Amino acid sequence: MRLDVHERPKTTEWLALSLQHLFAMFGATILVPLLTGLSPSIALLTSGIGTLAYLIITRGKIPAYLGSSFAFIVPIITVSQTEGTGEALFGCFLAGLTYGVVALLIHRYGSGWLDYLLPPVVIGSVVIVIGLALASTAVDMASTQQVTRELPDTVQEFHALPGKVEKVDEQANTVTLKVYSLKHFGVALATLGIAILFSLFFRGFLRLIPVLGGIIGGYVVACFAGLVDFTPVKEASWFALPNFTTPEVSWKAALVIVPVALVTLTEHIGHLMVTSGIMNRDLAKDPGLHRSLLGDGVATSIAALLGGPPNTTYGENIGVMAITRIFSVFVIGGAAVIAIAFSFIGKLSALISTIPPAVMGGVSILLFGIIASAGLRMMVEDRVDFNDKRNLVIASVVLVIGVGGAALKFAGLHFEVEGMALATVMGILLNLVLPKTTGAEEENRGSTQAA
Repeated sequence: MRLDVHERPKTTEWLALSLQHLFAMFGATILVPLLTGLSPSIALLTSGIGTLAYLIITRGKIPAYLGSSFAFIVPIITVSQTEGTGEALFGCFLAGLTYGVVALLIHRYGSGWLDYLLPPVVIGSVVIVIGLALASTAVDMASTQQVTRELPDTVQEFHALPGKVEKVDEQANTVTLKVYSLKHFGVALATLGIAILFSLFFRGFLRLIPVLGGIIGGYVVACFAGLVDFTPVKEASWFALPNFTTPEVSWKAALVIVPVALVTLTEHIGHLMVTSGIMNRDLAKDPGLHRSLLGDGVATSIAALLGGPPNTTYGENIGVMAITRIFSVFVIGGAAVIAIAFSFIGKLSALISTIPPAVMGGVSILLFGIIASAGLRMMVEDRVDFNDKRNLVIASVVLVIGVGGAALKFAGLHFEVEGMALATVMGILLNLVLPKTTGAEEENRGSTQAA
């Protein structure tokens, strides 16, 4: 551990370390509002405010950056189309309050049950899923580009289109595809290589900023490759006031959106377990799971009141900490302050938005892989015995369901449990249902003892 949670970095290094976290979360944080029709500037503003609120509530003991949650994309779009954006924000506000209610229950009855529900084999498997479930996203960002073509005349020609169909615009008679690009993949590999060089071969301060170094180096390579368009920077104004939207009461919207909080609660616990693992301390006990959940809930409710998407802890930033071994909340807080400032500075936000997906994909390959590796390390350190068929079954089911993208979808309710959340639930259920030892194992033990 190079910097503990309450240690401050050198003044000359502070800005670069905070920018590293900002760049790691930026793309995903502004993508959610772009998909849901909310304001990207508000998303940046509320992620910064929410992160600062989280750090205060957790007494500065959990270094976590909070950005836009992907779990709420579908319900927000659904409610916005049928009820309205304000109504969707009301549902998000109540989702944040749901976190608070669960936090109060945990504070009242304790979190000792977590050790029973989540033994090392479940925790380690879920952590691996968190990393590997994002692997396809990283590779997709690294190796594909969006191409717009004229909409084919026949169904056969449509199905014969190269690449994955992203969007069909019948009014413009165009179709947007994601197709493989060797140029983009080359830029991603260059970015990955630069990040690895910073992490392994550089000395001093440069070794602490592999993600930032990779992004800057990859950005330069992308410029030479012709992948960067500076038009948004030219068009953006220096000062831009975010467009605030207030929630509108709608209990129908609440019924659609609030249940999603039960899924993201599981995601939050998973991220807290990852952070605990890489820090080698039990954050669920000190400062407590209830404080962490309350901080996330307060951040989500604040975001909804201002017109931003719900917040959640970010795996990208956890990956940055795992690489750098810097857990200072002053670094995380610095990133939050910069995000707030950037929400009002149009040209800076536009400049960061010009970073090609290939560059972020190259860095993400390293970030998400390190998270998965952290899960493996946790199981090795806890000496999980895979000669025990019970452990083997639990890990196998969790990994396949989580990485395979299995989902439970409830028609008409616009509610689904998928990926990591479903894998965690299955791991918990199997841990509760499966017997500790089978009859055959008891016989083998008896035979061994007799011998």
